[in-house]
Amino acid sequence: MLNVSRLRVLREVANQGSFSAAADALAYTQSAVSQQIAALEAEVGMTLLERRPRGVRLTAAGRTLVEHTEGILARLEAAETELEELAGLRGGQLRMASFPTAGATLMPLAIAEFRNLHPEVELTLVEGEPEEIAPRLRAGELDLALLFEFADTADPLAESLTRSESLTRVELLEDPLYLALPRKHPLARRKELHLEDVHSEAWIQTSQSSPCATHVVRCCHAAGFEPNVSFESDDYQTVQGLVGAGVGVAFIPKLALSVVREDIVVRALAPAPPVRQVIVAVPSGGRLAPAAPAMLQILQQAAAGY
Repeated sequence: MLNVSRLRVLREVANQGSFSAAADALAYTQSAVSQQIAALEAEVGMTLLERRPRGVRLTAAGRTLVEHTEGILARLEAAETELEELAGLRGGQLRMASFPTAGATLMPLAIAEFRNLHPEVELTLVEGEPEEIAPRLRAGELDLALLFEFADTADPLAESLTRSESLTRVELLEDPLYLALPRKHPLARRKELHLEDVHSEAWIQTSQSSPCATHVVRCCHAAGFEPNVSFESDDYQTVQGLVGAGVGVAFIPKLALSVVREDIVVRALAPAPPVRQVIVAVPSGGRLAPAAPAMLQILQQAAAGY
């Protein structure tokens, strides 16, 4: 492979017309320039310069190599500029994903602050559930993802993130799940409720395979009963509407309660509510996007407000 430094010397000799002038332009000694050209000619196995009494002239091989050198050095300079921009967050992109409730609360605040600080970085955001997002992050399709997991070891997402060496996880906040009841429900007047108090109620939950639904079922089993799930929806506004209509009760995360309907009440279960851990995950090592640490810091600041 040709040495880039020697190609630079050849281009300068061609532009200046002599070894001595090239040496002055490059801040080299004339001997060093001569040695670089001799080494380059040895690499290609051809004479690149005709030595004349009043300077040098490119041979046909030398002209060909200089023509290619211009393109090579231009590409290298462009790459160096782009890397400098990435390091200084003056360019590049950050591909992000979030689960819906964080996408409606934490992420908008973080995006606004990031754009204010680093307007030249292109941001993109897609939405999905953690079990959909995490594989895309591992596959390199995303640079940063907001996920949630439950602390018990039965949570497959928590286990996979803990085991994965390709991802780095940072805990942002704990998001408790509150029990939502119709405002006219007899239990709505009580300030303290236990899960056993609603064992006979119809339940509204997210889709059966979702981590939240799975965790709700585990909690009910731990309390000694099988929940009677009547309705499923992954839209917590729909869940609130169904609860308000009096067709069941539901667990709703705090992040999904930024707006609470007037026809429902929410109660924290005693002695402690179920909790999901909101985390941000990024690729480890060299796969980490230059803009990811800055967004991570902003997300931590936004999470502190919750």
